[in-house]
Amino acid sequence: MEIIDAIILGIIQGLTEFLPVSSSGHLELGKAILGDHSVPEESLLFTVVLHFATALSTMVVFRKDILDLIKGALKFQWNEDLQFIAKIAVSMIPAVVVGLFFEEQLEALFGGNIFLVGCMLLVTAVLLFLADKAKDTNKKVSFSNAFVIGISQAIAMLPGISRSGATISTSVLLGNDKTKAARFSFLMVVPLIFGKIAKDILSGDLSYDSGNFTALSVGFIAAFVAGLFACTWMIALVKKSKLTYFAVYCAIVGLIAIAFTFFN
Repeated sequence: MEIIDAIILGIIQGLTEFLPVSSSGHLELGKAILGDHSVPEESLLFTVVLHFATALSTMVVFRKDILDLIKGALKFQWNEDLQFIAKIAVSMIPAVVVGLFFEEQLEALFGGNIFLVGCMLLVTAVLLFLADKAKDTNKKVSFSNAFVIGISQAIAMLPGISRSGATISTSVLLGNDKTKAARFSFLMVVPLIFGKIAKDILSGDLSYDSGNFTALSVGFIAAFVAGLFACTWMIALVKKSKLTYFAVYCAIVGLIAIAFTFFN
């Protein structure tokens, strides 16, 4: 992979992991536009590296929250911090089930299916539009909410469905506070990303070529820096109810992707 391609894909991953426009969908579109001909193992390793970078950027942005949660949990009391961690665990159940039992079917959808990406981006656009019109409340995420949000996260494994867009929208539509919804959405994905990375490493599916070290490094840095910016920006945008702009963007890109499949 060329260095410039690694930087571009790293920035795409860093921005779209947090902005509600689907990182997986944009990576598929980016690879299609750039003509990525990497063998599957190399492509998988690069994707894993980029997701690791955005997971670290999430931890940096929410470092205070994470430390507070750890300190609270170490008190071994059923306090708000331990309950929050338990809700994160509940939210992971649907995605874990899908990942364990439907991994092959899911991976088959990531073969440059631009039409599917376009359709799913339109779904994301509708979710964002509805969420932006919802009234804000002071309600916290409940355990039942956490499971429903987890279902939306599992559905967001489809290329083109924004994970952050789907989870934040679902949380807001359930009546939760927008700031709390964004915080829960970003923190709930961290253990899933590290779990997926561990699974890929242990499975032996990853293939490393020392000649790709530079591309992997610059891709990692690009994704990490872009992730820091996007995560911080997204929190502010959710507070100000600015998701409609992203709904319009997803709709436009989705329609272009669909048109591309017919005229290419």
